[in-house]
Amino acid sequence: MSHDHYDASFIRDILGTVKTIALLGASPKPERPSHGVMGFLLRKGYRVIPVNPGLAGKQIHGQTVVATLADIAEPVDMIDVFRAPEYLEQVVDEALALDPLPKVIWGQLGVRDDHAAERAEAAGIRVVMDRCPAIEYPRVMA
Repeated sequence: MSHDHYDASFIRDILGTVKTIALLGASPKPERPSHGVMGFLLRKGYRVIPVNPGLAGKQIHGQTVVATLADIAEPVDMIDVFRAPEYLEQVVDEALALDPLPKVIWGQLGVRDDHAAERAEAAGIRVVMDRCPAIEYPRVMA
């Protein structure tokens, strides 16, 4: 799949069907984009599980932080990645170890690795890169 452009229907289908989102790279700092996006997703009714190894056990937006994707005790529909692009390959490795697999891996603005995306897609995981759900949601769900 080309990741240069996404049809609105593709994004709408993802945002309209996922329920539980692991937010990788969550931050308690209000000035950080991950903090704002997490709050936005919670206000839209998604269950958001913050993932940050340095903050495990603490709270962000009233949600308990876990250290890794493997520490999440429930199935995750989508992994929202706030990490540098060079870590996307590792995120895919961690996602492929989950059972059941997530339906979507979403790389935030600036997060793109086509090889990592190919690996995830070969396993049946949909991939969005270099986009933000807090920007896409009002555009496609309005």
